[in-house]
Amino acid sequence: MMSHVDNPILEARRLGDPPPGLVREALLAQHDQWAGTPYRLGGTTRRGIDCSALVQQIFSDTFLVDLPRTTGDQVLAGDQVAREELKPGDLVFFRPPGVYRHVGIYVGDGRFFHASTSRGVMISELDNSYWQRYYWQARRTLEPTTLAQRLLASREG
Repeated sequence: MMSHVDNPILEARRLGDPPPGLVREALLAQHDQWAGTPYRLGGTTRRGIDCSALVQQIFSDTFLVDLPRTTGDQVLAGDQVAREELKPGDLVFFRPPGVYRHVGIYVGDGRFFHASTSRGVMISELDNSYWQRYYWQARRTLEPTTLAQRLLASREG
């Protein structure tokens, strides 16, 4: 069995949750930089980006975390969490009609940050009837304490 020193998730749980505002503020600052960027399937830049590339980029830039490139692979990352247990930094997944799946990052207060196919990078409400209808699951890739620690490390480096 791993000790909390060997396992960052156990270490984060031992330390307890950081103020949720730290991760939320960082995500909202990233939103301000990306807001209005158009959606482009397969895109990875501010000229056009898709939902999974946005999530991958935000986690890399903000938390120094490498996530897989596609929604199909991102949905396998971390641990599944109940919708009622969402915390800023959790990934939220949707299954709208058609072949594609959709992913965003929960920012708190029932809202998530994502690259919308119709409106580009934006913040939406989970309780919106469209997103409510197609909500699939949420995943926690790292505990909030670990995200906060990585955020602080990224600011120092």
